Amino acid sequence: MAGFKINRITSDIKITLSELLREVKDPRVSKLLSIVKVDVSGDLSYATVYVSAIEGYEATVNSVKALKGASGYLRRELGGRLKLRKVPELRFVADDSIEQSANISRIIESFKPQNEDNADEEL
Repeated sequence: MAGFKINRITSDIKITLSELLREVKDPRVSKLLSIVKVDVSGDLSYATVYVSAIEGYEATVNSVKALKGASGYLRRELGGRLKLRKVPELRFVADDSIEQSANISRIIESFKPQNEDNADEEL
C-alpha cells in the first residue's frame, strides 16, 4: 500500500513541477524543458528530478544550474500546492534522453526511403 502512495505523490510532484517550471523567470532555464522522470525516496526526504531540454544537452546543463539555485522557491511552492506534510528536497539531474530520441528518429527516417523503394521493387 505504501508503494501506491509514493507513486501517487511522485506523479503529483511531476505534474506540479511541470507547471512551476513555466513560471520560473530565470533566463537560464530553457522554455523547452521537460521533466523526464521523478524518483521520490521512500521516506519522502528527497526527490530526484531528471530534466531534459530539446535544444540539447548544454541547454539542459545550464537549466539544471539555474534550477538548483531556485530549488528553495520550487520546494516552497510545491509544498503550498500539494499540501504535503513533508515536502521532499529537490535534486535536479540533467538527462539527454530527448536529444537521444530525436537522434534515433533522424536515423530511422534516413533509412525509411530506402526501405520503401526496395518494397516497390520486390512487388
